[in-house]
Amino acid sequence: MSVNFRQYKLLGDFDIVLKYLSDVYNTDTLNGYLLPQFFEYAHTHPAFNHKLTHRIGLWEDNNTIVGMDIGECFISFRKGYNELLPEIIKYSEKNISNNNSLSIWIIDKEIEKKNILEKMEHKKVYSTPVTVFNYEHNFPQYPLPAGFSIISLEDENDYRKINDCLWYGFGHGHGPDPDPDNDLDCRIIMQSGPNYRKDLTFVIKDPNGEYACFAEFWFDKINKYAYLEPLATIPKYRGMGLATIALVEGMKRTNELGAKYCFGGEMDYYKKIGFDVIANRELWKKEL
Repeated sequence: MSVNFRQYKLLGDFDIVLKYLSDVYNTDTLNGYLLPQFFEYAHTHPAFNHKLTHRIGLWEDNNTIVGMDIGECFISFRKGYNELLPEIIKYSEKNISNNNSLSIWIIDKEIEKKNILEKMEHKKVYSTPVTVFNYEHNFPQYPLPAGFSIISLEDENDYRKINDCLWYGFGHGHGPDPDPDNDLDCRIIMQSGPNYRKDLTFVIKDPNGEYACFAEFWFDKINKYAYLEPLATIPKYRGMGLATIALVEGMKRTNELGAKYCFGGEMDYYKKIGFDVIANRELWKKEL
């Protein structure tokens, strides 16, 4: 085995890493929850700092480690390269850390990672469930309220309405500046990923034509699953079943494409509508 290290090149390595993450995916480790769809979504997210992507490390002998978000990272390696773990963690401590600390996300089933993190003085500080909806189950059924309609972005794609829906849906709109920002460029960029699909992104319109709920799906055609990110309903329309209606629409569409299950969120809402907990994400932290 001859392993070489190099830094991630933003323009040249994106497709290589995306393919790697799909190739090594399995339902036991979930790539430490570094799913290829999350990797792609992050690259188009306004909070992603592209100026720091050179700190992502790649170990090449048909295996890869990917760190993302300075201060937090994800470690992935191909089976048979476990001995690289201490080196990868030391690299992350030096290059991915922020404010004198490093946090590493893993899945609770990754026992070897846990053991090595403990030996290297990392401590588990947080745990949250990973949920999926198995498409062998019956999809929940909610009627669309009178006057509301559901469409995909193939039918209509209003960046301003999307921005407003996500602004209020994710809890903004309070304090001295309650109105949505004007950063429509970020909404355009977030639709620029090579695997982004307008036909798998849905909005529910209120009787006045405004966007009340937004749901975006990604389809992994290699591993046959769907990934939901994001899902949001503006507060005044919550409790009407809109999120579930949009969610079911996306799951039905991805099922038709060949998906067998869909990743959901960590909130109790997902469990209530039939999502199962298949693992737990754990955050391990070390003060440096």
